[in-house]
Amino acid sequence: MARLSVIPLYTDGLSEAPKARLASLRERSAGLDAEGLLTFALKEAFPGRIAVVSSFAAESVVLLHLVAAIDPETPVLFLNTGKLFGETLRYRDRLQDVLGLTDVRAIGPHPLDRERRDVEGALWSRDPDACCHFRKTVPLARALSGFDALITGRKRFQTATRAAMEKVEPVDGRIRFNPLIDWSLDDLARYIDAKGLPKHPLVNDGYPSIGCMPCTRRVAAGEDYRSGRWASLEKDECGMHIGVDGEGI
Repeated sequence: MARLSVIPLYTDGLSEAPKARLASLRERSAGLDAEGLLTFALKEAFPGRIAVVSSFAAESVVLLHLVAAIDPETPVLFLNTGKLFGETLRYRDRLQDVLGLTDVRAIGPHPLDRERRDVEGALWSRDPDACCHFRKTVPLARALSGFDALITGRKRFQTATRAAMEKVEPVDGRIRFNPLIDWSLDDLARYIDAKGLPKHPLVNDGYPSIGCMPCTRRVAAGEDYRSGRWASLEKDECGMHIGVDGEGI
């Protein structure tokens, strides 16, 4: 997928000190593969001050396996939106056990936000952007308040927006690492098979990309692998990882 010409977005508005810090991190991590970047982020750049954001969905096991091999005590932030498939919740529990992750934190929308914004639980059907905002973006921002950096499993091939992202980038005053940025679907599948890792149970049921249950459908033969997310809507991101101020994720 061709990269979009919006890279200056990632440094616009930064003061000179953060720009220099970002430049240093990018220089020190240049040329590192996924494992090398994770080791650098977890052990050198931000030890004890960094968290992984994971949806425990179709591709999540790759990033989580790499992280667990480096430091299984790394905090893993899991967004339990209240609208997930039961299979995803059970998959989370299985991966936590199989990979030996010791600090998986389930986070979700505040009860007061539920009462104010979605008391009947059907906001997704009227305003999916607003639903994603209060069920994902707001809880994640709250959970990240104690960290200086985060790690995501986003890849450039996934959406047009993600095609422009960088391996190391600033977001909301923090540094975000995207170690799987250049991995393809074939790369992910080969890694999962080579390591004998558990697959999300919905993958073989026609769900190659998995989000919340009301907004995810099976993908038909020949369709793009993310076409089952927010089908028939002009939407391909939940909003958590957009641009500078803002997703598996």
